[in-house]
Amino acid sequence: MLKKLLMLVFSIVIVGLMAGAAVAAPIKIGALFSVSGPASFLGEPERNTAEMMVAEINKAGGIKGRKLELIVYDTQADATKAVQAANKLIKDDKVVAIIGPSTTGDTMAVIPVVEKAGIPLVSCAAGIKITEPVKKWVFKTAQNDALAVARIFDYMKRQKISKIAILTVSDGFGSSGREQLVSRAGKYGISIISDETYGPKDTDMTAQLTKIRGGAAQAIVCWGTNPGPAVVARNVQQLGIKLPLYMSHGVSSQKFIELAGDAAEGIILPSGRVIVAHSLPQSDPQKKALLNYVENYKKHYKVEGDHFGGHAYDAIMLIKGALERGPDTPASIRDQLEKTANFSGIGGTFHFSPQDHAGLTSDAFVLVQIKNKGWTLLK
Repeated sequence: MLKKLLMLVFSIVIVGLMAGAAVAAPIKIGALFSVSGPASFLGEPERNTAEMMVAEINKAGGIKGRKLELIVYDTQADATKAVQAANKLIKDDKVVAIIGPSTTGDTMAVIPVVEKAGIPLVSCAAGIKITEPVKKWVFKTAQNDALAVARIFDYMKRQKISKIAILTVSDGFGSSGREQLVSRAGKYGISIISDETYGPKDTDMTAQLTKIRGGAAQAIVCWGTNPGPAVVARNVQQLGIKLPLYMSHGVSSQKFIELAGDAAEGIILPSGRVIVAHSLPQSDPQKKALLNYVENYKKHYKVEGDHFGGHAYDAIMLIKGALERGPDTPASIRDQLEKTANFSGIGGTFHFSPQDHAGLTSDAFVLVQIKNKGWTLLK
């Protein structure tokens, strides 16, 4: 009898220990970032920010008493590597959600993978086609390129600029930006009189810019991500072109200023508020959170947090909110993401819905100008 009682007690203890281990198991979140390669200026701050935020969440007790485990793979801005890594996260690592990738091209490549597997993806890339049309399992935190184009064109209209030249990179981000530039120009009374492109690996754009210089454009809009736009800025300076030069939000980091050098002076671009957080009025509802993020990132990595790291911040916090409101299943996370409203993040205030998986409006952008190797908020 005593032996049976001891065996029963032993069994109860074992079951209790197993149950405790199950409860304590970490919640696995996957991440796909371009940590190395041509888009490392995007992926490195995104990875750093995601790791920083997960560490803070875990230090504060995790989510419902469970820690988060972040599993990061470097896509190197290579769509094939992104697809391979996404499959690994889903099939081998058994993640319940994925944040990233960093680029539009990588994101478009992995969308079929996550849609088939039923795993929520919160992309950190900007292309409008990521979430339009809406895909059931796909969300994004980077502001849409359509919103960036609208911000530029609205400013141009006030400056009485009606004829422009565009120079866009021939990749996913550039193609999406070009489509928005072309389709929206007429609404602002703007004509595109020169439409040039360049390759992601091109190191000289003087041929395209020489054509533009010979035309009647009043301004140039370059759409791409580093290093191409920095080459464009330097070529504009070398050719003595005096036209105003506008860039996309794809270069909204200090890295662009470093690459372009003196040629960056005076360039105007749309950006999230984070790079001008110190210049925002006290009444801005995002200012406190933005400053906290900027300084916290600086404490960890010796440089200020930027626009791109902010995309990962928002992705982690959106998933955190979804996990707090429901179970840690992919389906629940997806449903809770779609119900997210009034989340004030680094990129803006998000309002997701079944009809909108991007969640931001044009007020998520401000226009900034580069002056004295820094960022100035344009009024």
